[in-house]
Amino acid sequence: MYIQRGMEKNIIKASKQFPAIAVTGPRQSGKSTMLRKVFGKTHKYITFDDPIIRERAVADPKLFFSTFEDNVILDEIQYVPQITSYIKIAIDEKRNLKGRYILTGSQQFHLIKHLGDSLAGRIALFELMPFDYEEKCSLPALKKKIFTTKDIFIHSCMRSSYPQPNIESKIDINNWISGYFQTYLERDIKSIFDIGNLRDFQRFLQLLAARCSQILNLSAFSADLGVTVNTLKRWISVLEASRIIYLLNPYYNNLGKRITKAPKVYFLDCGLACYLTGINNRETLLNSPLAGPLFENFCIQETLKQILNYQKNVRLYYIRTNNNLEIDLIIEKNGELYPCEIKFNMTPKLSDISNVERFKSIFTKLKIGEGRLISLSEETAKLKENITMEPLRNLIEWI
Repeated sequence: MYIQRGMEKNIIKASKQFPAIAVTGPRQSGKSTMLRKVFGKTHKYITFDDPIIRERAVADPKLFFSTFEDNVILDEIQYVPQITSYIKIAIDEKRNLKGRYILTGSQQFHLIKHLGDSLAGRIALFELMPFDYEEKCSLPALKKKIFTTKDIFIHSCMRSSYPQPNIESKIDINNWISGYFQTYLERDIKSIFDIGNLRDFQRFLQLLAARCSQILNLSAFSADLGVTVNTLKRWISVLEASRIIYLLNPYYNNLGKRITKAPKVYFLDCGLACYLTGINNRETLLNSPLAGPLFENFCIQETLKQILNYQKNVRLYYIRTNNNLEIDLIIEKNGELYPCEIKFNMTPKLSDISNVERFKSIFTKLKIGEGRLISLSEETAKLKENITMEPLRNLIEWI
């Protein structure tokens, strides 16, 4: 079974404009499957995940590159970055030919910069995340019923958003995520970075999951783990680059107020956060003190997916001041700021938008657009002038 990805149209369009296409993103987000579906009939497929093929390519990249013709999918190219120089030469020899090389890479790290620098003007870059809100709605488990924000949230927490455990419903999700982290730690972390004590790193992941949707306090983590702040900063960079976590930065553009400048931390997949915190069933999730933070995490991750998967020119922030004003999400779009509050409840109250009202009244010099309240409610309604409550799906469609 294949779930069509929303990115496909943009990739097909780009393949008619650029000689090369690169799709990066987290491991197991569906890059290879999508590209083989889209280009499988016109392009040969080669994966550097195969150790024999990888060894041949590393030993003599020029000879290896000369063995195949145009129109090829090169999967997991981060293992053989030196081959990009030969791709550049081949492109320049036949610059008018489009869509010849389709590249993928699971590790962000330095891959994007390397491809952008070495193939500047010759390549279109994309980043594919796991299933987004609309893609999940195409799954058989959800397609046969009238689903709600709550349904999608619970499903995302219990099954993650990664394609395989969503399409193959018989997969034990705990075993799958355990294997995912094992592969991630062994192949994407230990083999590339000197992260030090692996057990401390794993414990750090668990602590991050337990504090998702909170302001990142490295000093507190340092005290809990007995690890230096500099080491934690390095670990955060690795986790962020490999799209395990996302740091939401504060908006403090010359506001003249005392603004918290530390970022908030979110997981790119709330299913991973649930696994790390031992939440493995619906009842535990809904009764957990983490239910609210996980719902906020879910809303942020889905908003971010919309931006990354569809290359939207939108920026995300939050804000917290020293007088207890906090806005969960600020969306900067077309020069305006749109404040959003996220509440884990079915029946929103007017008090839920008090911070949005305060934000508008305090920062009068900012260009502030309509405020929003996102909750478990499926209702859309005007709460006050220029402040609306709506389901997450509406917000995503608006972006």
